[in-house]
Amino acid sequence: MTDPWARPADEVPPHPPVPQPPPPPQPTAESIPEAMPEPEPRSKLKRFFRDPLSIVLVVVIVAALVVAGVIGTELVARRIADSTVTRVTSCVVQDNVEVSFGPRPVVLQYLSDNYNNITVTTGGERIREAEGMKAEIVINDVRVTNNPAAPGTVGALDAKITWSADGIKRTIQNAIPLIGSFVNGVTTNPSDGTIELQGMLGSIVTKPEVRNNELTLTVEALTGLGFVLPRETVQPALDAFLKQMTENYPLGIKADSVEVTDSGVIAKFFTRNATMPASTGQNSDPCFAGL
Repeated sequence: MTDPWARPADEVPPHPPVPQPPPPPQPTAESIPEAMPEPEPRSKLKRFFRDPLSIVLVVVIVAALVVAGVIGTELVARRIADSTVTRVTSCVVQDNVEVSFGPRPVVLQYLSDNYNNITVTTGGERIREAEGMKAEIVINDVRVTNNPAAPGTVGALDAKITWSADGIKRTIQNAIPLIGSFVNGVTTNPSDGTIELQGMLGSIVTKPEVRNNELTLTVEALTGLGFVLPRETVQPALDAFLKQMTENYPLGIKADSVEVTDSGVIAKFFTRNATMPASTGQNSDPCFAGL
């Protein structure tokens, strides 16, 4: 009897199934980190300006830049103004000078074309032909027009001139040959306000004075030299010398006072509401060129 459940002889039993690796676990909502959204530029800027410290930093930086710009501009303006005044004054007095400005910012003065509190001090070597002469000058209310034909005006100029006894001697020796060849020393006498020009053959006693806003040097006495150089010869020579020194000063500068000291002479000069000489034309002054 045949078994109905028997397999055919040639039928091969199937291979057992190959085990497969378990599938990877599926991520859950709890295991997935939330992605951080990228902040927008506007939101960053809003948060920046909401921070008080950030605002303070911005204010400090802006203020520092403004201050640096103002200081830089002021330094440049002072350098230009210093260079201009130095050039003009050095040309006039023919000596080195130092220039300083008052506390008011030069930038503001430049914008208004009006300058004040300018102090000029010369080197003391000379003022033109006068050796050993030093000037301390204070200038106020300078108004610049930027017009070469009429550069501007000077409201007030006050100058203190110091002339040493040795400078007087050297100047007379070099500038007044008629008298200078006899002079080998100068002595000042503050008690009577005279200057004594001393020489091998005698002396000349002179008295400096201010008359009609002009500096004069009057011969008071001649000792010994009177036989060689009479008063009629000495006085005109001194007058011509002083005129040569003072008549070509610009801005209409006038003498105010003179004082004899132990070491020399101190004279004060001034001018008011003076017109700057033109830098071009027939009556121009090259020292004022470029104003």
